[in-house]
Amino acid sequence: MSRIINPDSAGKDRTRLTKGIVLAVRELAQQTGPGMASRDLAAFICLALETIAGTIEVSVAAWEKRGYWVKADRFRMDWAWAGVLGGKMRQALLADDWGSVAQIAAQTAQRLGKITVPAGHRLGKPWVGAWDKFRNGK
Repeated sequence: MSRIINPDSAGKDRTRLTKGIVLAVRELAQQTGPGMASRDLAAFICLALETIAGTIEVSVAAWEKRGYWVKADRFRMDWAWAGVLGGKMRQALLADDWGSVAQIAAQTAQRLGKITVPAGHRLGKPWVGAWDKFRNGK
């Protein structure tokens, strides 16, 4: 029997989401005021950060299974900011505090500064409809 390979691993999801966040932060920085597009962008950043935070334990489980405790703890510490900023973004969106949204988006951009997204990317606009998902709690 051959090995089953999962093409949608937590690492690939994390990479795709971080690139989407970088695009969303760029787009959010170009917005002139809080509108529907800004709400979609901020909600996408929030949901993506929370999803990234959820993938950390999945990635770490394989290392802990093999006894790489230090590597697993270092990985958790390197990505702990995602859950914290995702929670702060959620609070700012619920309070309609756009100053905090801008500040959290800047902090997120600073954390993801090394990630490059080529001009001819195929990600599209993953933030479209994110506000509705955010409001519905999905």
